[in-house]
Amino acid sequence: MRKLIVIALVGLAAQLVDGSLGMAYGLTSSTLLLLAGVAPAAASASVHLAEIGTTLAAGTAHWRFGNVDWRVVRRIAVPGAIGAFAGATFLSALSTESAAPWMAAILFTLGAYLLIRFSRPLRRNPAAGRLRGRFLGPLGLVAGFVDATGGGGWGPVATPALLVSGRMEPRKVIGSVDTSEFVVASAASLGFLIGLGTEGFLLPIVLALLAGGLIAAPIAAWLVRIVPAQLLGAAIGGVIVLTNARVLLRAGDLGGAVPVIVYVLLAAGWITALTLAVRVLLRTRRERALAATHTTDALPGTPEPVTAGTHSTPTTLG
Repeated sequence: MRKLIVIALVGLAAQLVDGSLGMAYGLTSSTLLLLAGVAPAAASASVHLAEIGTTLAAGTAHWRFGNVDWRVVRRIAVPGAIGAFAGATFLSALSTESAAPWMAAILFTLGAYLLIRFSRPLRRNPAAGRLRGRFLGPLGLVAGFVDATGGGGWGPVATPALLVSGRMEPRKVIGSVDTSEFVVASAASLGFLIGLGTEGFLLPIVLALLAGGLIAAPIAAWLVRIVPAQLLGAAIGGVIVLTNARVLLRAGDLGGAVPVIVYVLLAAGWITALTLAVRVLLRTRRERALAATHTTDALPGTPEPVTAGTHSTPTTLG
């Protein structure tokens, strides 16, 4: 019972992160399940089954807060579902011994990507025009496949790609990716059902993850407007990297001083990424405050702004 309560809390925390960043529910949950000794295919299957409920709740909440671009959802969800079904079938066919390092390697790579991505700023370029189907289709296909085989990855692949394009508001990128993930999670679950049967789903774990995620979904859709995602993304990336490094080191049968050296280097990289993320966040806030001051000064008859005791709104996604 205690284990299920812990898993429910993890599901809650993972959904808060996912709803605020547009990624990391599957990464966080799958990493914990692997750490607890759950077979890779069963871990991914259980997480995706839980995600059917959490993504439906998250998508509804994002829609109500106006965070969804339905055109993008339509063009990325179907290819994503095809990729997820193929990935689930592929992972189901692997033995546990082969799947564990594969899944840990994917999670490690995505965690490292989060560290790099959120340690630097992101600029929006709305003048570039709308996103095209020839970009969204392949993106959805790749993201869906990685998501199913890695136990997570839809957000870490799709969200940064859409953000880097600079053609959507960050909150709409997050809302659209979270909403389309409902279709992706459903397709992955169908693939695991065909490949593993009903015994592939650990229902107590599914229900625990679902309970935590459903509680967090509406909160996360609101938090996306105020949480400094720059710092949150770097923090979660470091946790995922360090946790999955342990699985990879065991798979490589590396002993002696090697694990210690690897952990020290990874920890140093994590601290560096966090430091850079904080610097980017503070610089962005200063730039916005300065821009607001210039705008106020440019208006005739506007009184001098009061600087003492003011509080700037936290920025999201750099």
